[in-house]
Amino acid sequence: MPASDVTKADAATEHQGRRGARVALVCGDGLPVSGLLTIFRNIVDLVRAECGGIELPITADLGYSWRPDKAVFYPAGAPGLGYPQWLEVTDATPVPDRPGLAEEWLGLRSDIERADELTAEQRTAVTERIEELAAPYEEYFLSWLEKERIDWMVGVNMTLSDATPVTLALHRAAAAYWSDGRPGGLILWDHDLFGSYSVHEGETRVYPHAPNVFTPVPVAPQRWVVPTQQLQDEGRSYPTGLEPTLIPYVLPRRPQGPLQTRHEEFLAQQEIEPTRPVVLVPVRVFRVKGVEVAVRLFADLVRECERRGDPRPVLAVFGSLQEDPDYSREVLTTVEDEGIGDAVRFLGGVPLSSNQDEAGTWRLDEVDLLHVAKATAGGVFYTPNRPDVESVGLGPALAAAARLPFAATVYNALDGVYGPGWRYVRIEDKTDLAKAARQFADLLAAHRAADPGLEEDLQHNVAQAHRVFPDEPCLRFVRGLGSAL
Repeated sequence: MPASDVTKADAATEHQGRRGARVALVCGDGLPVSGLLTIFRNIVDLVRAECGGIELPITADLGYSWRPDKAVFYPAGAPGLGYPQWLEVTDATPVPDRPGLAEEWLGLRSDIERADELTAEQRTAVTERIEELAAPYEEYFLSWLEKERIDWMVGVNMTLSDATPVTLALHRAAAAYWSDGRPGGLILWDHDLFGSYSVHEGETRVYPHAPNVFTPVPVAPQRWVVPTQQLQDEGRSYPTGLEPTLIPYVLPRRPQGPLQTRHEEFLAQQEIEPTRPVVLVPVRVFRVKGVEVAVRLFADLVRECERRGDPRPVLAVFGSLQEDPDYSREVLTTVEDEGIGDAVRFLGGVPLSSNQDEAGTWRLDEVDLLHVAKATAGGVFYTPNRPDVESVGLGPALAAAARLPFAATVYNALDGVYGPGWRYVRIEDKTDLAKAARQFADLLAAHRAADPGLEEDLQHNVAQAHRVFPDEPCLRFVRGLGSAL
């Protein structure tokens, strides 16, 4: 049935007998695992526990077909990817891959970034290329919405210009599908915006500093959600009358109790004795995430623990070495130069839900890895190497949620979003990490001993996390969506 033929009464009838709202997810990251997808999982868990009203599985497109910069997953994902039962991921390629298409996507993104430098003739050519790519995606999205009878579509990080034709198509398909009074709509959930997301490739900035003539921005009747006051302020400067809604991120449930069988099997498979503290680096292996800083800090920590006769820790990095091969080589060289290869584990991308492959190998999700770190008296490193990329940076919050000590480099959002009062190892100078390593060794020793002073600091951080990342704004927003249906 065409979207234009659907009335409110039709939609209400359609809802009878459903277990809840039908939700679709479009993520612009081009990855099977990202921090945003993990936060989305936290939201689904919270909403289903507190409100109900979401029908599973959630159908999703994770952006593989328009992100050739994530080469290992372009254009339809990679073999052997495992998804949780609640998430049904498509491998659709609305524009089939062909020679030169990857370069076209990347060239278009580059032209959009330098829009102010283009001639009138060049701008016309860019507009024509956008329209040519947008048309099949508009047809794809509209067909998807109609086939799945979607109530709410969530567009994650789609305002950025990684694939402006896809964003334009999503806006147009949503406008057509939710026409003539159909309840529901498109929710744009932006973790990063143009001005504050200062990602570079070499010396070149990937995104423009602000929306330009090519980039669609959220508009009414869409809903627009951002996680921080800084992003809300930036969004208010965009050429739209739509006000961004501020909803802080939802943190995962707190791991409790001793290690369970899957945790013990994971440690055995990773050749990690349970007596060794596991230090987590909850980031992708992507240049601005500063994994090389975490490795150097960890090397100093290992040497300090060895000097003291303390248990030798293990570093577990969440991300995949396949995402950014050039940067991964630099990180691996750092591991080799520091002589700590036997103590570092790259987890290959942390799944949305823990699972075993056919060979019985465990891949643990974020909550389970936090559980392992807590049970082994470990901690968390969060070490961005640029101050102006992370809009939130959840590493410190994850540490707090799991009652783990953490160390972090200084970055803008740590002060601007988190605010003062956190108790942790603060790294002011990334070139001299020995002092921070000694401080963190003290925390690991206190953690093993269940030191009351450390326990008080960790509980203080829990309270801080609940203050900065409360659940209620998300629940209030979702209840409003339920009322709208």
